[in-house]
Amino acid sequence: MNKLETIKQNVIECTKCELCKTRTNSVPGKGNFQSDVIFVGEAPGRNEDKNGEPFVGAAGKKLSAALEGAGMSREQVYITNVVKCRPPNNRVPNTTERDTCKEYLKKEISIIKPKIICVLGNTAFNSVLGGSEITKFRGKIARKDNQLYFITIHPAATIYNQELISTLNSDIVKLFDLIRELKNDKPVSIDIEYTS
Repeated sequence: MNKLETIKQNVIECTKCELCKTRTNSVPGKGNFQSDVIFVGEAPGRNEDKNGEPFVGAAGKKLSAALEGAGMSREQVYITNVVKCRPPNNRVPNTTERDTCKEYLKKEISIIKPKIICVLGNTAFNSVLGGSEITKFRGKIARKDNQLYFITIHPAATIYNQELISTLNSDIVKLFDLIRELKNDKPVSIDIEYTS
């Protein structure tokens, strides 16, 4: 059993916070563990809770479409969330829940060692980088502890605001252009530098 399988099993059996009492299924990350990019969302929604897989609902379809627009498929990337269980009524996960789940994400990142982490939406932006105001920072590249991050909106935002679909699509194209540059050892300009 590889290390990611071990994490997956730990997530499935996790009872570290109250969300274990209200979930149907916990939702471990899924995808290519040799991916150059990890997509990090907020938390599972109703469809994810039902199926035990990340981004399989309406927001997942938007993400898949954006990936296809950039010439990629879901199978080529790794997708996960900050919190691995659905908060009741899709509320935003609280600080305790995020902190309790943090180790799982850290382990996923340390095993996959992506060239870049794509942060989807405000909750993930806040949890991973301590940021806020996603609309101000979307499309930007950040660096923290020698890890690169790309910040964009959450695909769910495009469901409520159709105008954001082109924003998400162009950001995902920009992300994969960036990954190609990184693979070719080209220097990339960092917009935000975080010191830990």
